Amino acid sequence: MMLLNSDFSRRAMITPDQHQWVPSPQSGVERVMLDRTGGEQARATSLVSYAAGSQFPQHFHPGGEEILVLSGTFSENGVDYPTGWYLRSPDGSSHQPSSRDGTTIFVKLRQMAAEDRQSLRMNTNDPQHWHGQPQRQICPLFSGSAETVMLQKLCAGERIFCAPVTGGAELLVLEGELSAPDGRYPAGSWLRLPPGDMPALIAAAPGALFYLKTGHLSPATLIGATS
Repeated sequence: MMLLNSDFSRRAMITPDQHQWVPSPQSGVERVMLDRTGGEQARATSLVSYAAGSQFPQHFHPGGEEILVLSGTFSENGVDYPTGWYLRSPDGSSHQPSSRDGTTIFVKLRQMAAEDRQSLRMNTNDPQHWHGQPQRQICPLFSGSAETVMLQKLCAGERIFCAPVTGGAELLVLEGELSAPDGRYPAGSWLRLPPGDMPALIAAAPGALFYLKTGHLSPATLIGATS
């Protein structure tokens, strides 16, 4: 069993200069492991890169799968999802992923609540999905009993957490940069903050776009961490 950033009571942060790309069992597919509990079939959070023309065979996903397409075009069962698409597939779903021209995706495996049966495909580039004020735009992606997921765009100087967040938080910086008392987090940085750990994260100039999941790291909502 591999244990990587598997103590969910502790802060975990990985910046792009710390990315270690390692081959997957499938030719042409590499990954950066961000957190992992288990063997090849694991509860895992990863960045995954598909070389042009690479694919996985059809397979099932116990515990569900969550994907955000970061670059290129990700394809699933013959349907193309370009940069900015968000996909959720519940426990027991199956697919055959591939990429004709290459892609990089953010992937979370085996982390969905049993009652989460929603299959979702959303184009976050569509302005209709965004709302808020000019200094803070929000694109809601999913809200359930165990987690809330969204994208946020902040203007420079805006603080991410304006109030305490119950159940911890996880972020992936997509564009721009975040700053904190302990350093700066450019695009590609991943941060996992346990309950009660809310650092003063602020959007640096000229602003920041990031993925944000909250509520999923408390003992009551943490899923798959001991499997």
